[in-house]
Amino acid sequence: GAGRRLARAGCPGGGGGRRCGAVAALDAQGKHVRNRDLVGFVDFSQPSREARFHLIDIEGGKVLSSHLVSHGLGSDPANSGWVQRFSNRLGSNASSPGAFLTGVTYYGKHGRSQRLIGLEDANSAAMERGIVIHAADYVSAEMARDYGRVGRSQGCFAFSNKDISGVMQRLGEGRLLFATK
Repeated sequence: GAGRRLARAGCPGGGGGRRCGAVAALDAQGKHVRNRDLVGFVDFSQPSREARFHLIDIEGGKVLSSHLVSHGLGSDPANSGWVQRFSNRLGSNASSPGAFLTGVTYYGKHGRSQRLIGLEDANSAAMERGIVIHAADYVSAEMARDYGRVGRSQGCFAFSNKDISGVMQRLGEGRLLFATK
């Protein structure tokens, strides 16, 4: 389950372990993160067919929900469903790792979306690159089942149309999203 996935991402097992990666990121980026009760954690070591985005209750130390999320096509040129590499370069269409701060919501070409501010060297160009949270038809349980993967974004964190409202409502503005492999 999610606990084992988080353990492989560098967290020991058990209740406290489920939140250690998120807590370490919160500790490192604390001055930027206004709301510290909940974080979004993306485990890019998992294939895109798995629910690898986790909303984690920091105080309770538990995963509240898990969801499918895309990665960038530049991170997976062969369209295998696995992240091969990251990039922070404009035009790379790749996912970036590290800590992001959730920003304001807006309506764009993918409907209601949420800006992300990169807090580390590995994702500092997120705003310039337009890396956001949004919904996409190419992310769905049906696609994961039928093709063994979901579609790829241009580096954004794309969710299913079914999940996007709940994810954005729970994350809100001023929380940490942490992506790792």
